Amino acid sequence: MMQAFKFRLYPTTTQAIQLNQHIGSCRFVYNWALDQKIKTYEQTGGSIFQI
Repeated sequence: MMQAFKFRLYPTTTQAIQLNQHIGSCRFVYNWALDQKIKTYEQTGGSIFQI
């Protein structure tokens, strides 16, 4: 049986700002990596992970 828990966060104003900055950084890195993967596929026709 699988079980999951949900927790609600109540960050302070400072914590909310830091969380938003962190999430923004994660989004930037994800989008950059996705762009690299797409460019590699377009140039080589294969996956970035192929040897």
